[in-house]
Amino acid sequence: MKKVLIIGGHGKVALLLAPLLKAAGTEVTAVIRNAGHIDEVVAAGATPVMHDVVSSSVAELTDLFARHDAIIWSAGAGGGSPEHTYAVDRDAAIASMEAAAAAGVQRYVMISYLGAGPDHGVPPENSFFAYAEAKAAADAQLRASQLAWTILAPGSLTLDAPTGLINPAPATERDGADPQHTSRANVALVAAAVLERPDTIMRTIEFTDGTVPIDEALNP
Repeated sequence: MKKVLIIGGHGKVALLLAPLLKAAGTEVTAVIRNAGHIDEVVAAGATPVMHDVVSSSVAELTDLFARHDAIIWSAGAGGGSPEHTYAVDRDAAIASMEAAAAAGVQRYVMISYLGAGPDHGVPPENSFFAYAEAKAAADAQLRASQLAWTILAPGSLTLDAPTGLINPAPATERDGADPQHTSRANVALVAAAVLERPDTIMRTIEFTDGTVPIDEALNP
């Protein structure tokens, strides 16, 4: 992967991922909405591009994505109203998939969460419900697409240091287990790794922090 575009380029995972990709010789473009984030994005080794993916048409996103080798969706509404959550985490994400296909960018990596899906089990009265519904719809759309997709499903995110060690077969909270944590730094390491692993295409990678080296844990 010579040119990678990260949507949500100022997110905590994205800022950890960009230097990993740059160190591997990849040219990284980071899509952001706030000009105040430019310096941090540049310091992480990415080229910032100001663009609002929520208000963009598929045609505009297609132009933005052109000449890239992979798209990484690392954006999120981060709370707020259900309407905003659906607009970002469902509608904009799906538009980005359509744009990736139109631009000829086959590789697409979605950062989702452990337990995402139509059977997420979040009750409608819970503030997390809109996000769970939005991610379920976006993930389903990606699986149904013709893109060379990988969905990453980490556990509850932390700011812990990277270990390079994960558990590739974690139980989810809906299985009756306690919530399991994953450092954002390990998510970044996994995202960088799957770009170099064709055997992760058309797979959902569920993981938490654990004891298995990432390269081993990604084996089918």
